[in-house]
Amino acid sequence: MTWTLVRKLLRDNRTAWIVVAVLLFGFQLLWARVAHRIAADLLTALQRFGIPLDTIRQIVFQGPGQIIQAIMGGEGVRIDRALDLMSISYVHPVTQTALCIFAIGKAAGAIAGEIDKGTMELLLAQPLRRRQVILAHLAVDAITIPALCVMLWLGTLAGAWLAGFPQEEGTLHVDPATFLPGLIAVAPLLFAVSGLTMALSSAGRSRNRVLGLAVIVALAMFLVNLVGQLWPPMENVRFFTVFYYFQPQPMILKPDWYAMPEVWSRLGVLVGLGSAGYALALVIFNRRDVPAPL
Repeated sequence: MTWTLVRKLLRDNRTAWIVVAVLLFGFQLLWARVAHRIAADLLTALQRFGIPLDTIRQIVFQGPGQIIQAIMGGEGVRIDRALDLMSISYVHPVTQTALCIFAIGKAAGAIAGEIDKGTMELLLAQPLRRRQVILAHLAVDAITIPALCVMLWLGTLAGAWLAGFPQEEGTLHVDPATFLPGLIAVAPLLFAVSGLTMALSSAGRSRNRVLGLAVIVALAMFLVNLVGQLWPPMENVRFFTVFYYFQPQPMILKPDWYAMPEVWSRLGVLVGLGSAGYALALVIFNRRDVPAPL
């Protein structure tokens, strides 16, 4: 019965998955072209005029430009290397927004959505325990999250080849295989956001209210993490946001990323948050009454 529910949930979420997958794939194609234009054309043209790269960085990242630098991934990202520029697409707000939209939208409708539609009573009337409902949504995550990561990487692969990066030499050379470790960070982010939203959904009865609250919380965490990168007094608050622990760029740019303890600790926090969210959802859902739909 659990796998029957899993298939039903996959059918329900297929449209949202396809839309987000196409968006992620298309953005990777677009960003590869942007990165190639900057690395191969713009910077080369500026350096022909005798403008040093350090001067370009000072001009671009002064004042309001610090926001751009924070969005790019910080001071460690070099704008003269195509690989660094390509890696920005994994932390770009468009990518993070698309990932969060899918995770929040799917999880918000998991419990509260079924109650809102009046289908939860019918679902629980079947030979199905409440923990099986939560387990079915966990299984859906185990299928859809890796599939989204694959689409993200396929977009990177196609974009890199269309832009000609694998055929280039020196700082313009980009091997799409170097982006595969970054997916190890993307999947836990999706799982963390999904798990936290599941906890909210298990306590709610209106999908729209849960969706709105989850979006507000995610947006607040994103802004806190961004402001914390620019304003030192807010830096310690970043630890309370999921986006602080989402850092795929070191895993893409550094060949020895697996030997860095901080990488594994951040991944552990994201996986822990997702697991805690699902565990809390199970406890709340087991203890609550299922109200009649509004």
